[in-house]
Amino acid sequence: MPSCELRSKPSSEPGRIGDFLIDRFRLETLSKTMLVHNVFFWLRPELSETQIAEFRSGLESLQSIEAAEAVYIGTPAAVADRPVLETSYSFCLTVLLSDVGAHDAYQADPVHQNFIARFKGSWEKVQVYDAD
Repeated sequence: MPSCELRSKPSSEPGRIGDFLIDRFRLETLSKTMLVHNVFFWLRPELSETQIAEFRSGLESLQSIEAAEAVYIGTPAAVADRPVLETSYSFCLTVLLSDVGAHDAYQADPVHQNFIARFKGSWEKVQVYDAD
């Protein structure tokens, strides 16, 4: 999915807000989205590189869930350390959903349920933050 592009000089290009050229698909998705489902995973330290790669593939499989408008997968960013920064997690999953009904459908989807069944032994901690 294309991302927003930062440009240093103002322009009169369509779709431009301030110094950002906004990807119209992303802007439309974000303006419709009412619920953001964030999941942080702390994987077991004894997992092999292969097991970690399989876990990431499992996260990527969640992109196929119809109720999810967008799915983003990340790891702690290499930014300057700050007292408020949490970097001890292994993966972060962010799912954009249109509403609570879509959230409930996402939770019940067989792809999501299969992910949990297959990988629940891979993490030592999981933390969920849902926001609207």
